[in-house]
Amino acid sequence: MRILFIGDIMGSLGREMLAEYLPKLKQKYAPQMTIVNGENAASGRGITEKIYKKFLQDGADVITMGNHTWDNRDIFEFIDGAKKMIRPANFPKGTPGKGIVYVKVNQVELAVINLQARTFMTAIDDPFTAAEALVTEARKRTPLIFVDFHGETTSEKQAMGWFLDGRVSAVVGTHTHVQTNDARILPQGTGYLSDVGMTGPMDGILGMKRPAVIEKFMTALPRRFEVVEEGRGLLCGCLLDLDDQTGHCKKIQLIQISPDRPFLG
Repeated sequence: MRILFIGDIMGSLGREMLAEYLPKLKQKYAPQMTIVNGENAASGRGITEKIYKKFLQDGADVITMGNHTWDNRDIFEFIDGAKKMIRPANFPKGTPGKGIVYVKVNQVELAVINLQARTFMTAIDDPFTAAEALVTEARKRTPLIFVDFHGETTSEKQAMGWFLDGRVSAVVGTHTHVQTNDARILPQGTGYLSDVGMTGPMDGILGMKRPAVIEKFMTALPRRFEVVEEGRGLLCGCLLDLDDQTGHCKKIQLIQISPDRPFLG
């Protein structure tokens, strides 16, 4: 199985980049499964039902979320019926939605798990305990398991990679919006990447307009951040080849499309 994973879709520029390049990427690489992180898709804060459906129309098979899951109130109206969207599984008990989804491709099944880290983030349930339970459950059905670990620190993400090495196909990080250069396959066969990066405005600061962010750093005063909605775009993702029998990752490679790195079809 080949998986294409595209990370954090940020605002309208991110949605435009996905709509333009996802069909081209699918034509070039022919992935059997496309996963997209959509937690920043609605003006940088959450997702709407309209955007969720548009991502599916663009070619996404599963949409994962993160710490901005609840930022847009619209989500409470449709999340329980959104069969192809998952939010972090370690959100507190009783939270709407689900943290794992199974998708069948031809004769094989892929489990997609969403987790959220805790370091420098909201205090929620332990992601490692949640991972242990979900992976144990998933392995009864399939060796093909993909984990989107939404977190701030590389150390916690690396810890999750090593914790799950050999038991899942891949642990790929989201949230920081900066693609890391540490894609590798861990010794027991798990593909690992600290952060896949952002799909959205290239010339903002993590997708936000620069002046307010810089001013906050200089003054330490609160400032309202706004998403960059026009200008140059960036798409970040990764491609993973998995062994259908063992679930092990055979190859992981970075994808980045920008004016500096144009798409070569």
